[in-house]
This record gives sequence, C-alpha cells and structure tokens, in this order.
Amino acid sequence: MSDETPVITTEARGHVFLIGLNRPDKRNAFNLAMLRGLSAAYGAYEDDPELWCAVVFAHGDHFTAGLDLAEVGPAVAGGEPLVEPGAVDFMGVTERHRKKPVVVAVKGWCLTIGLELVLASDIRIAAQGTRFAQIEVKRGIMPFGGATIRFPQIAGWGNAMRYLLTGDELDAAEAYRIGLVQEVVAPERLLDRAVELAERVAAQAPLAVQATLESARLALEQGKDAAVARFMPQVRSLMGTEDAMEGMMSFIERREARFQGK
Repeated sequence: MSDETPVITTEARGHVFLIGLNRPDKRNAFNLAMLRGLSAAYGAYEDDPELWCAVVFAHGDHFTAGLDLAEVGPAVAGGEPLVEPGAVDFMGVTERHRKKPVVVAVKGWCLTIGLELVLASDIRIAAQGTRFAQIEVKRGIMPFGGATIRFPQIAGWGNAMRYLLTGDELDAAEAYRIGLVQEVVAPERLLDRAVELAERVAAQAPLAVQATLESARLALEQGKDAAVARFMPQVRSLMGTEDAMEGMMSFIERREARFQGK
C-alpha cells in the first residue's frame, strides 16, 4: 500500500456513513495515523447533520490485529493520548463522546482495540470465522479502551472475566452466545447486512434515535434515576420537532414518514 493510500476510508450513502479500516497489509493493526484518522472520521460523522447512522468495517481479510505496539506503545508510555484532545473518542472513554449510532461489522481477527471498538458500538455484526481476543494480560498490560468496563456490562461478569483474565480466543458463535454480537452472517453478506441495519436505523427520526441512545447510555452509566430525570425534558423537546409532527401525520395518513432531522 502506498503512502498516499488513506488508512481510514469514508463514504456517504444517503444518510449512512461508511468508515473503513484500510491497512490490510498489516491486518489493519492500528498505528497512530489510523487512530487519528478514525477519530477524525467519527468527528466528520458527528458534525454532519445529514449523516444519521455509521457503519464501521474493514478492508482486507481481518478487522484488526490490534494496536501496532511498536509505534503506539512508546507513544502511550510517553504520555501521548490515543485520541487527541477535543476529537471524538471512538471508544467512548474520554471526551468527546459521540451522540449518533454506530453499527460495526467484524471479520477475521478482531483483537484488543478491535474488540474494544466492538464493545463501544451499538449494533454488532460478525462474519462466520471471526476470532476475538482481549490479549493485553499476555503482554503484561491491561485493556485501556473500555473493555474492563463494557465487557462485564454486555456479557456478564463471569463471561467477561473468562476472556479478560486469560486472554483466550473466542469465536463468533461464542461471541453471539454471550451477547457480544447480535448476528453472525456469512462473510460475503457481512457488509451488506451491516448497511441494511444502518439503513433501518437511518430511516427513523434521527433526533429521536439520538435521544433514545442518550437515555439508554445514561441509565447504563449513571443509573436509572439519572435516566428517569431526563425522560420528560427529552420527550417535550422531541414533541416540538418537525419530525414528531411528520411522524404523527404519517400515522394518520397511513404512509411512510419522511424525516428531516428537524
């Protein structure tokens, strides 16, 4: 791959934004350029009012072999952040958090930061044959992109510890069993299926989708009471939107709604 080839690709398809990991000759191992590029792509997605759902996928045979430790390790040890201040943190650990939904499609190897990117996404699809592992303990370090927080939330304590504390590999069937992914599909169907789901999300009212995502996250991160306290302000805000009126009229007129994100 030439120096001019982007390590992160982006493509808008209507209201869906495709973000591709594009370092296939290195099994999409994340170097600093990929980390910065993925954060920039998330920022472009967040800042464009016409983009309503994103799909993160990989070029080549593997989602990612993890961090390129030869480059990233010394940088992190020296105090350099994985995500630059003010940029969107695609792992959702530091500010700035994204507000829009993300579908992730994984295949081949999905290691360390790849699994953390999966855990940080909202809808997760895996190809048959995908292999996951959080192997930091085998390298004398610990996960620092959110796995210690989200894996137990998503898969339960025992299931998470089974893999976090051993660094053992799990396959797509096991990932589905413990709730890590929502669907397992044939490799040739992976991207198409992820785009189909993103298009289903993008067909809904985007402000309502974002409010729903915010409420669910609030309950998960700060507890039920924090989410309940936000219910009525969120509902009243949505009720005053043009999209809410369109949703009501589409119901009355028995037709598909045409939302504008207003």
